Amino acid sequence: MSVSRCRHLVWVAIAGLAAATALADEPVGKRSTIETVEVSARRLPVDLQVQQALTPGGVTVIDGEELYRRSVASLADMLRLVPGIWAVSNSGTDGLFLSSRGSNLDATNYDMNGMKLLQDGLPVTTADGNNHNRIIDPLSARYASVARGANALSYGASTLGGAINFVSPTAGEDFDNQLYVNGGSHGLFQSRLSAGAVTDDQRADGLITLETKHWDGYRGHNRQRRQGLYANAGWRLNGAVETRFYATYVDNDEDLPGALTAAEVDDDPNQAAPKAISGNYQKDVETWRLANKTRWQLSGNATLEAGLSWEEQSLFHPIVDKVLVDFDGPGPNPPVEVFSLLIDTDHRDLGAMVRYNLQLGSHDLLAGIHYGDNRVTGGNYRNDGGRRNGLTTRVDNGARSIEAYLLDRWQLNSRWTLVYGAQGVSAERRVRNIAVADGSVRSPDDTYESLNPRAGVIFAVNDRVDLFANVSRLFEAPTNFELEDDVRGSEQTLDPMHGTVVEVGSRGRYGFGNGGEWRWDAALYYARIRDEILSVDDPDAPGTSLATNVDRTVHAGLEFLVDGRLPLDDGGLHSLAPMVNLTVNHFRFDGDEVYGNNRLPAAPGYVVRAELLYRYREGFYAGPILDVVDGRYADFINSHTVDGYTLIGLRAGFDGDGWQLFAELRNLQDRDYIASHAVVNRYSATSAIFNPGEPRSAYVGVRLTF
Repeated sequence: MSVSRCRHLVWVAIAGLAAATALADEPVGKRSTIETVEVSARRLPVDLQVQQALTPGGVTVIDGEELYRRSVASLADMLRLVPGIWAVSNSGTDGLFLSSRGSNLDATNYDMNGMKLLQDGLPVTTADGNNHNRIIDPLSARYASVARGANALSYGASTLGGAINFVSPTAGEDFDNQLYVNGGSHGLFQSRLSAGAVTDDQRADGLITLETKHWDGYRGHNRQRRQGLYANAGWRLNGAVETRFYATYVDNDEDLPGALTAAEVDDDPNQAAPKAISGNYQKDVETWRLANKTRWQLSGNATLEAGLSWEEQSLFHPIVDKVLVDFDGPGPNPPVEVFSLLIDTDHRDLGAMVRYNLQLGSHDLLAGIHYGDNRVTGGNYRNDGGRRNGLTTRVDNGARSIEAYLLDRWQLNSRWTLVYGAQGVSAERRVRNIAVADGSVRSPDDTYESLNPRAGVIFAVNDRVDLFANVSRLFEAPTNFELEDDVRGSEQTLDPMHGTVVEVGSRGRYGFGNGGEWRWDAALYYARIRDEILSVDDPDAPGTSLATNVDRTVHAGLEFLVDGRLPLDDGGLHSLAPMVNLTVNHFRFDGDEVYGNNRLPAAPGYVVRAELLYRYREGFYAGPILDVVDGRYADFINSHTVDGYTLIGLRAGFDGDGWQLFAELRNLQDRDYIASHAVVNRYSATSAIFNPGEPRSAYVGVRLTF
């Protein structure tokens, strides 16, 4: 998409937003909590509403109840209607490409950083910033808050893309025992059984969920088998103190179909890459996690939260088949293996947080500190058809991170709220790789520190409409994977990414006759970034990357989400429920010596995801769903464009008394398209980087509550 078209879409959105704001003619009174646009049909808990209302930037809250009204088999499905997020499953499994506001645009498919994932306020992302091994099951969350970019400061996140906090359901809230089953095309079968109990005095409760996911896949060598257990138990010690314990166990085995060349996609987009079969590419992760969070009500206007988590993982990951070269010596010498890779490592992660909130007059003060400690031990082996074939590198990596923040949300009067504060970051990275062949050691390590100020303002046009703006510093240290993959291959370390972002926007709602309502959430941002870390797939060792700092880049975009309820009759028995998520991306190099002002690859110029549902008040709903994705570049040279695409689907369902039923049809045209891709420096016909998307598919799900 050209810059002129990008600007045109931006101005159209701003004009529409201004018109909607002008329509909101309610008088200004005492400031109330804004019900921002969330992917939800139910009222959100007060603390989540307050968090949204007091953030002068893009925050979206997803209601987990809504996820049971459509097929959600991956995090990409969950985030479909969140603006500013580009999330696509590589092949229908849990593996995905995830980018927020231009994070992770090297798209190497395995070093997934740039967003911090938390579960109940405690980190799941490792201390070095990586989400390589585990993605949270979206159906295990009651709510999920998506804070984009610098708006995630209050979650202790120092990342370009922001943070997602997944909030677990509990038996102590509005909860019923339930059984959920979802299945359909490509051998998908998901099931979940949840049961909980509350003591008679309401002081203790417990909830346990057992889940399984089976997926045969729409491509060869695409199978996934996952089993999980999620449990939590809470105890209210007295009126001022409550504590909750969490336990998670996940055993996830995935076969990886590998990326294809363009010729292979044209021949058969559903085939597996030949090397994925001969190398038996897999990603098998066994995880267990224990956590506790305790909350003290110190007084009528002060609360303190503290939490601790411990997670262990074992990773078995054959990912690169034998790379052979011809031996040029005399005689009939066979090709020699120069590289293959099977990762077999153990991971240990400690996380901790403290969060203090004080309401003092017109000030709402928030202070907190997050701590993470990560250790990775094990080794890299030669890969012989998915079997270990000799240790090549011993691995002993570690990382620590401390993120402390202080915010004051100062309500100056009924219209104006000033939000200002800062985040301090200290991030240690330590890599120690020992080559077995000669005992040589490569050990780049460094400590990265930064103070990241933030200032913003919220203007209440009236009780239903807010305008906001903020200016914030961005900072993200490199991951250990990126230090290992430094193109220089020495003891030198990469520089941290840093920059400044300016953001303006609005959120609110506008009601009209017969109970109709429009709701919107819009943000326009512009960031200048120094030393962005970008990686390309190593042509000599496919499946590994080469990382480097780039002097200057620009990340800018528009995020616009609007939904509504449009009554079709006076009694409100029939209505239409439209929802549109528009994201416009403008990510580019800024006067680079090699790439000039080229577009950054991997992210589309724009994405539109929409649906228009007819709703019958007695429980029935049905309507079309639409995805329109612009083209994107596959390389830094901008020599090859991955075609955009338009997908049309349908979904319908019924909410009954104690039961829910849904059906969903995807890609009705059975269109071939590229879901995600790796990135190379310069594209060639032999570049095996493409992951084809899901063909025509159908899914049906049912949930019973008892």
